[in-house]
Amino acid sequence: QVRLAESGGGSVQAGRSLRLSCTISGVRVNNACMGWFRQAPGKERERVACIRWDGDTTYTDSVKGRFTISRDNPKNTLYLQMDSLKPEDTAMYVCAADWNCDGGWPRQPPSAYWGQGTQVTVSS
Repeated sequence: QVRLAESGGGSVQAGRSLRLSCTISGVRVNNACMGWFRQAPGKERERVACIRWDGDTTYTDSVKGRFTISRDNPKNTLYLQMDSLKPEDTAMYVCAADWNCDGGWPRQPPSAYWGQGTQVTVSS
């Protein structure tokens, strides 16, 4: 059974940093594209960052220069380093993995594997 488990969320003040982790079990993700998504209360889920099997990355404009996505294939783990956090970054952050990606992004469930999420709250 494939399972994605996020960790590293929390409550921080604006300007601080957090590092999210997504550990995948049940399947090797060496050839998968993986991504981070987020959803704030009352808003639609949005893309944050994705990383392809070859290491190529894409970021949504609002996080460029502040967030860094990376992967450790031997550890089967995806990361999101979030620096200079802003209150508008407050959301539930969810990771996903896919092998038939949509422009480098994992597809929506149930077509790809998704985690349950970790909450990030940034106060001003």
